[in-house]
Amino acid sequence: QVQLVESGGGLVQPGGSLRLSCVASGFSFSIYQMKWYRQAPGKEREWVARIDSIGATLYYADSVKGRFTISRDNAKNTVYLQMNSLKPEDTAVYVCNAVGPWGKYNYWGQGTQVTVSS
Repeated sequence: QVQLVESGGGLVQPGGSLRLSCVASGFSFSIYQMKWYRQAPGKEREWVARIDSIGATLYYADSVKGRFTISRDNAKNTVYLQMNSLKPEDTAVYVCNAVGPWGKYNYWGQGTQVTVSS
C-alpha cells in the first residue's frame, strides 16, 4: 500500500518557522523525485519546491525562494520542507507528491495545514 503522510503543520505567527515532514512507504522512495505543493482557500494549487531522487538538485517557486528549504533523507523515506520567515500568504494545506521515473506512479499525500497569523 502506497502512503505519503505529512506532518508538522500548525499555527505560527508571521516571521516564524515550521518544518514539515512527509514519510513515504510502499514504493521505491529513493528513486522518486519529491515535490511540495500548497493550496489555499479560493486559490489554485501551487507548486512550492522540488528535489531530485538523491537530494542534489533543489528548485523553488519564486514566492518561497530564500525562505523555504526542501531536503530528504532516503534512509528514512522522508522528505522535509523547512519554512522560515513565514508570511500570512503562506497559509495553505501543504501536500507532498512523489513522481517516479518517466513521470509514472504519481502519488500524493493527504496534506497538512499551515496557518500563519497573528
